[in-house]
Order: sequence, then structure tokens, then C-alpha cells
Amino acid sequence: MIIKSFEINKIKPLINNLILFYGQNEGFKEQALKQISSSFQNILRYNEKEILDNSEIFFDSIYSGSLFDEKKFIVINHVTEKALKIIDILVDNQSKFSETPILFNAGVLEKKSKVRSIFEKKLLCVPFYPDTDEILFKLTQNFFKEKKILTSPSNINFLVNKCNGDRKNLNNELLKIEMFTLNKKNLKIDDLQKLVNLSENKTFSELIDNCLAKNIKRTLNILNENIFTDDECIIITRTFLNKLKKILKLIKTYEETKNLDETINNAKPPIFWKDKDFVKKQVLGWEHAEIQSLIIDINQIELQIKRNYPNSINLITDFILKTAA
Repeated sequence: MIIKSFEINKIKPLINNLILFYGQNEGFKEQALKQISSSFQNILRYNEKEILDNSEIFFDSIYSGSLFDEKKFIVINHVTEKALKIIDILVDNQSKFSETPILFNAGVLEKKSKVRSIFEKKLLCVPFYPDTDEILFKLTQNFFKEKKILTSPSNINFLVNKCNGDRKNLNNELLKIEMFTLNKKNLKIDDLQKLVNLSENKTFSELIDNCLAKNIKRTLNILNENIFTDDECIIITRTFLNKLKKILKLIKTYEETKNLDETINNAKPPIFWKDKDFVKKQVLGWEHAEIQSLIIDINQIELQIKRNYPNSINLITDFILKTAA
């Protein structure tokens, strides 16, 4: 069954306990997820790869009830055609986990997608298409009215144009604006440009730092907590490349000095104190040749993303998980 994104209130999770969300509008998906899971105490998020790598444990946990109680809602992110065998098993055993809804969250799925087909014919799916500029403008306008923040229509247009049709991007920017205007109620274009054009996204940086420190648990948590857009995947590859080049330079210096503290303390540009432990793990955890290989790999990933944009999230996620393992 196909449900329109504006008909979310028709979904009954304890009746429709296998649900598919697909499309690029991650902000709208997250809003819909909050709506249909509001009566559940816990929302557990997983990555498709986690489930595929530990499918027996996953099924045993659901069927036995040892992990999921009746007030838990499962979300599996970054879903692809690889999840089809998992879905088939769940369809055949729905009665065994009737109190635990499972939502599969996928990016763009073509009409020929088998995953999309099975949910359309046997289960329940909701497509989430990009928001129009008119919808985003109205959402932004309502936000400023509610918060009693003064700004111009041209500033709202500037903000909407930065969001690429995804209300997740819009919500992120509105959160920044809300924090910025706590002590002021007039937002000027100069303020707005500074807020939406921050040079480094902290989430991207934290993700890459943990990946290169081989902290697989935290890396998975960050991936599960965030659904990145296709455009953000390009930013991640660029940020990854810059970090790899810095680490390669530090490894070369460390090989010469044989003194890690001296290498870190004398690095240019200087390494902020709170990042030093991460950088030490990265320098000690990788060989010179391995970093060079990763630089080649990340460049190839960026090329693949540009050639196959709808698959960008899966490409960068697979690379990150492989690197962090």
C-alpha cells in the first residue's frame, strides 16, 4: 500500500508493523517518524550493514523479545536492495514481533526496485519527494512568526535556496538561527550568511575523526544518528581528503623525529588541544602507505558519487565503515 507523505496519520504502527520510507527528503521523514513513533518509549536506529552482518542475532533478539520490548520502535537506515532477504524473512514472521514496528529508511528507489515493490504490494510505503521552494518558504515564514524574529522576505528566500529542497537542511539552519537570536530579534543578511556558510560541519569532522581513529562503535552511532544528503556526501569526501593529507604529513614528520608529542605540538596549522588525542591515535594507527591508499580511494569515491548521485549515501557509508573496521 502506498501512503502519501501528507497522510502519515493513517499509519498505525502496531497494525502496519513493517514500513518503508524512501526518497531524499530526510527532514520530512524524520518529522513523520516522530509522529508515528510518539507513543513508543525508545527508538532504536541501525544501519543496514549492521543488520546484514549480524542477521541471526537480530532475528533471535526480535523473536525472543530479549532486546525489544513492546514500547520500542526499530529504524533501519541506509536501506538498499541488499535488505531484501531480511525483509522477506520478516514478512513471513510478522506475528512474532507484532508489538515492535520496524521502519526501513531508504534513499531514492527506482520503480524497478524489488524492495519498493514488496512494500507497495504487500506492506506499506511512503515516498518523500523534495519540498518545493514554496513549502520551504512557508515553513520558514511560520518559524520567524512563531519566534517573533524580524527578517525580510529576501532573507527567507536566501535561506530557502540554501536548503536544496530538503527540510532537514532547513531545520538545521533554523536551529542555528534560533540559538543565535536568543538575545536579539532582528536577523540581518550579514548574520544569516555567516550562520549558513560555516566552513566546517562539526558532525562531519567528528564522524571522520572517529573513523580514522578506528572507533567503530562511535562511527556507527554517528551514522545512525544522522541521515546525510547527497550534497553532504560530497562535503564529507572533501573533508575526509583534507584530514588524510594532514595525517600523511604528520606521519612523515613522526617518522623523522621519532617523537609523537613533538610532532603534534609543532604541527602547522596548530592542532587544538581537544583534538590531540584523536590525532595521536590516527598517526599511530596508520602506516604511510595505508594513508596514501585511502587518499586514492576517497578520490575514487567522489568520482563514483558524481557519476551515481542517488547512491552517494551508500557509497560513502560503505567506505567509512570499511575504513573504521
